[in-house]
Amino acid sequence: MFDLTPVRPSGRGELAILRVGLLLPPGFANLSFATLAVFEVVNMISAEPYYEPHVVSVSGGAVVNSFGMATQTERAEDVALDTLLLGAPPDTRKAPADVVELLQRIHAKTRRIASICVAAFMLGEAGLLDGRRSTTHWLWGSDLQLRFPKTRVEIDRIFVGDGPVWTSAGMTAGIDMALALVERDVGPKKTREAARAMLVYHRRAGGQSQHSSLLEIDAKSDRIQDALHFARRNLAKPLSVEGLAEVACLSPRQFSRVFRLETGLSPAKAIENLRLEAARLMLEQGRLPVETIARANGFGDRERMRRSFLRSYGQTPQSIRNASRPLNLI
Repeated sequence: MFDLTPVRPSGRGELAILRVGLLLPPGFANLSFATLAVFEVVNMISAEPYYEPHVVSVSGGAVVNSFGMATQTERAEDVALDTLLLGAPPDTRKAPADVVELLQRIHAKTRRIASICVAAFMLGEAGLLDGRRSTTHWLWGSDLQLRFPKTRVEIDRIFVGDGPVWTSAGMTAGIDMALALVERDVGPKKTREAARAMLVYHRRAGGQSQHSSLLEIDAKSDRIQDALHFARRNLAKPLSVEGLAEVACLSPRQFSRVFRLETGLSPAKAIENLRLEAARLMLEQGRLPVETIARANGFGDRERMRRSFLRSYGQTPQSIRNASRPLNLI
């Protein structure tokens, strides 16, 4: 049995170096390393290291990634890990038996386990999602729920932390999850410094939606794009079809027809989606009063915004704000 006592550097008192391991399954996605890099960056900007990064696998030795390149690893059970990150496998097929068995053995010896993207399926195979909330990339959320009915999949989340088990959405969401883990270890100031060093200017909140109206409204012509840019900059103001048509240099009738043809939405629905997303982001990332957020995004009052949120998200603004608050680790 290995020693579970963390390494304690000189000059740090009782603060220990925390061993963080990235577990690589066969055919892993190379972007999994971005999550581990967050802990490395914290070390780079600190006078003394907080973390000891490790790259591990079930048996140690070379593991081939999705590009066909080999990465040398340590045997996972030879390292006393505080945090285990699960690299994303190449697909959602049943995880190799040795990976599942390792997770079942090691989870009680680690303070927390965190999956990247579809690595949530490996946690599910090991039974570690049972009775917990979870997420994964939105493309596979329904499959995760179907295969592991004892978990509650919250697919409209960037990451979810439920006690010692964390799951993240797509690959870059692993960075947001890692920053959230770091924040619980070293505090918000050091985490913000790490985010700036990585050019991640703002960590997305765990409750933030995986979907973006700003990306989904795909206008092709310059005229419609100009109208959308104008709308995004002026969400607090009345945005009529006539006003947007004037920006686009089209008649209101032409504008409505071309807008729907290019985006698949009516101008009114597109504006509502943009307002909803902007308001949701303000709810998740700040503490402004709900009434202020409603006015700033053109809803007029909190009751109108509440009805719009219930219609689109099935949740009230306050519920979304509560879901984005940091979770306490067990």
